[in-house]
Amino acid sequence: MAKILIIEDEAAIRRVLNKILSEESKDYLVEEAEDGLAGMEKIKDNDYDLVLCDIKMPKMDGVEVLEATKKIKPEIPMVMISGHGDLDTAVNTMRLGAFDYISKPPDLNRLLNTVRNALDRKNLVVENTMLKKKVSKQYEMIGESDAISKIKEIIEKVAPTEARVLITGPNGTGKELVAHWLHEKSERAKGPLVEVNCAAIPAELIESELFGHVKGAFTSANKDRAGKFEAANGGTIFLDEIGDMSLSAQAKVLRALQESKVSRVGSDKDIKVNVRVLAATNKNLQKEIADGNFREDLYHRLAVILVPVPALNERRDDIPLLINHFSSKVASEQGTALKVFTPKAIEKLQEYDWTGNIRELRNVVERLIILGGSEVSEEDVKLFASK
Repeated sequence: MAKILIIEDEAAIRRVLNKILSEESKDYLVEEAEDGLAGMEKIKDNDYDLVLCDIKMPKMDGVEVLEATKKIKPEIPMVMISGHGDLDTAVNTMRLGAFDYISKPPDLNRLLNTVRNALDRKNLVVENTMLKKKVSKQYEMIGESDAISKIKEIIEKVAPTEARVLITGPNGTGKELVAHWLHEKSERAKGPLVEVNCAAIPAELIESELFGHVKGAFTSANKDRAGKFEAANGGTIFLDEIGDMSLSAQAKVLRALQESKVSRVGSDKDIKVNVRVLAATNKNLQKEIADGNFREDLYHRLAVILVPVPALNERRDDIPLLINHFSSKVASEQGTALKVFTPKAIEKLQEYDWTGNIRELRNVVERLIILGGSEVSEEDVKLFASK
């Protein structure tokens, strides 16, 4: 049921609007407020799907109500009610975030169409918000250990800045989760996050993948193609396993960081890019620099902020939380009932040497849920989780 608030100081107009909306649909629950101040109190205390608000009112006018509502509940669509002399003000309210305006006396079809469209817009906003929460949940960082708490603190401080971040740690520890959280909590969250696994791309193709190419640049270049840096323009690029990148590509990445420009393979034309760079590696880059495999100047460009992600063996206190998280996730993915792990089973799993880190734990939890009993016991762990 859609909950609608009418804020109007003229009682006759309130009654007309209420009657029109109530007769239009039984799914409309309509409430009234006699002035802006009373309307704001109702908005603070209730969750409305739509507010119809007069512009000229005593105590608090419609523009003030609109601005105050957008600060505390920006998702509520506001439709402004304007008298003939308020038309310029009504148009200005659109710039302040109003969904639309209707003139007095209200035209029936115009009013009902505006209400339907505003309610549809509200539903879309709610759906998008829920979708964003699902996306965020996919990359949720599970853990309360000191190491994880420290990483979360760093993310909160660093994410809103433009600082480049180098994320280090063994394979399977969740370095990509750190990158996703840095992006989602940044000012670039509405822009793209483009991920590049540098270890998975052959050395001869990495430059084309990152910077694009023009037609004829090499044998299989049949048409112009934009690279990942261009795709990430206005957002973030995450260079995973950057320690595996060729020296030639490293030089071009360095130029992109220094000058905010890239050039496609086979072209001498510069393309401006506005990209925040996050990088990750499982290698010791200081050793790679000493061995001549990684550029020191690039390292210092990337490692403005260092975020070391610990191995699972260094955060065993988080294993019970991770088991519960993966159990719920597996049950949801497979459409099965949630299985409980006994305390002894969890203790046994905490004793394991997790060389594959969180990725390995996730696989073991799924295996135990599939092969174990109605509740996963210590015996199930010994049978199905042994290495």
